[in-house]
Amino acid sequence: MFKKIFKYQHWTILILIALLCFIYFYLENDTALLKGYLWGIRTLHWFVLAILSPIIHQFYVLVCWRSELHFNSISKLLGERGFKLYKIGFATLILSRPITIILLAFSNTMTLNINPYFSYALSIVLLIPSSYLFYSVIRYFGMNRAFGADHFYPEKFKNASFIKQGIFKYTENGMYIYGFLILWIPGILLQSRAALLAALFNHIFIWAHHYFTEVPDIKIIYKGK
Repeated sequence: MFKKIFKYQHWTILILIALLCFIYFYLENDTALLKGYLWGIRTLHWFVLAILSPIIHQFYVLVCWRSELHFNSISKLLGERGFKLYKIGFATLILSRPITIILLAFSNTMTLNINPYFSYALSIVLLIPSSYLFYSVIRYFGMNRAFGADHFYPEKFKNASFIKQGIFKYTENGMYIYGFLILWIPGILLQSRAALLAALFNHIFIWAHHYFTEVPDIKIIYKGK
């Protein structure tokens, strides 16, 4: 059971360790990066939350996806409510990513010296493709499929074609390339270096999920499409 659930995850762990080491040594050489407080809580603590959020989210998805795909564990335990309850957990955790970064940005505001008009312009530039991605997911991809419905109902999706509309007409990885651009916006608008570092961690670490969880599962569900 554990072998199937955690297959290829040694690579995810290695990438995580490398990223955490990079962050540690970066902060050791730039202690001023974490200055600031929000509601009496140090920026360091908000930063830790912003880093833990994607780690917990991706671990949750990994365990839920693969325990259901290979063993129907959630459905056996919770019945028809399984997918709905899983979605609640997924939605809570994925929303924690931008929320923790926003709180971090407020705690660490004005630690990056850039022209305010440039920060506004850059934020708009990043918002456009990420907004188009979310529109494409809702309009063409479907929210349930984005949550991972294919892991819960593989028989329903095994003959389904990949989406080639909206932003997916131009890239197969719109969610990870463009969707995660929105996480950079709080750090840019509030000029927070710590928030930008947390956004960078999020954006890199999601690719570990893509290559070592999602891609192997796609090959199983869609029979090598």
